[in-house]
Amino acid sequence: MGNAESTSLQKYLSRFLPKEQAVIDGIFNKLLGTEAGATKKAKAVTLEMLKVYVEGTLPESMTVRLYNGMRSVDPTGKAVPPSDSVSKEQLIVFLSDVLRGIAEEKGALILSMISGSQIGTVKGRQVTEFTEDLISSLLQVLKHRKLLKDWSLDQTRDSAEGIKLLATQLTCELRPAGEELPAGKLLEADCDLGSIEDWVFRVSSVPTFLSLVVSQVLCIQLSEGGVGNLLPECRDVHWSKFLSILDLPSVMYLNSQLPVEVQHQWRLLFSTRLHGESFSRLCGLVVHKGPTILVIRDSQGHIFGGFASHSWETKPQFQGSNRCFLFSVKPSLSVYMCTGYNDHYMYLNHGQQTMPNGLGMGGQHNYFGLWVDSNFGKGHSKAKSRCTTYNSPQLSAKEDFSIDVMEVWALGEPPEDAPSKTKKSILNADPEAQAMMEMTGKVRQSEGLWEPVEEEEEADK
Repeated sequence: MGNAESTSLQKYLSRFLPKEQAVIDGIFNKLLGTEAGATKKAKAVTLEMLKVYVEGTLPESMTVRLYNGMRSVDPTGKAVPPSDSVSKEQLIVFLSDVLRGIAEEKGALILSMISGSQIGTVKGRQVTEFTEDLISSLLQVLKHRKLLKDWSLDQTRDSAEGIKLLATQLTCELRPAGEELPAGKLLEADCDLGSIEDWVFRVSSVPTFLSLVVSQVLCIQLSEGGVGNLLPECRDVHWSKFLSILDLPSVMYLNSQLPVEVQHQWRLLFSTRLHGESFSRLCGLVVHKGPTILVIRDSQGHIFGGFASHSWETKPQFQGSNRCFLFSVKPSLSVYMCTGYNDHYMYLNHGQQTMPNGLGMGGQHNYFGLWVDSNFGKGHSKAKSRCTTYNSPQLSAKEDFSIDVMEVWALGEPPEDAPSKTKKSILNADPEAQAMMEMTGKVRQSEGLWEPVEEEEEADK
């Protein structure tokens, strides 16, 4: 290798710490030694070598894509066509661009992984197929490396549909020729290098997923370590007894939309499959537990919910902050943030005759963006044409819906003031209010229905 080439190589290696450089420098030799039947030391990596090295870790389709990305690297800067094999310098430049590069560098590699070349255009459909392949590969790698953080692929919703929905969500940000196109036209639109670079710059999940796949498959331990908050730690779930209506691609997407301080951990608080269909039980398990995500599947199969930025409290006033949002998981994966039109973020009330009793997010009384009635099992999502608080459409299949399954997850660390002993009924929590209700002749609707929830029971989910 000449002096100029050595200088160029050092420029790319300098993006890594010395201990990372040593690992990256040794990967090439590991790849060279994996070709079956090799009789002498090879000088370049072939596709077969890479396939053998990643066998069982990566789908073959993504292995070919990675190889196309590697061999498309042009260290000379002379616009030469992709090589027939991968040199050490090509591998190092590829790793440098994928793991530490800027959007322009990553965009060029992704284009070559889609089409086999860093020039020309690709259809939006091809970009979507690449994104599906990338998400599927990421899940396989996380499972193989035991990095699912106690989530279960088998006891969550089938990831196949979730992969397609997440890929559609990510690729809807493509802007061919700078234009925002509807989904149907986007699939057939031509995307050039500039479009891909812009997409990679604006949709950070794509380069993040690619970096994780490459680093985990090639066993490169980076200084930032692990998979970060890509998936939160899953707590308080016995998967032998529980089947979630969420899929892991949806969990990854929703978690990325949450405030950073609560992305590291999800704790299951309530599920109709575990705790039954009781509004009193729901309230007893979710109040004063910090930020939460609630997820509903209606009887028509639509899946949707909301993020509550603060602990739920039972009171006849709206609560929460502009960090709350509503979302849809199925039939589309989308998040709807606050508009600033009003502060009707969260509402929880129970046991009153003069105010609505139930749990709501967005909109207004009797016209919520998402509403779960205290007469549990019923709800509504009213948004003609959009929810004023979150600009969300109707989330359920029908405006008035029936709940099939509902889950509530607490996010981040439990609040310091969260009750740790036997939990009290929300009506028992304020004995003065209870006495006043009795004096005025108001009916305590949940009398005889509420059951104390012991700490041991909650731990044994």
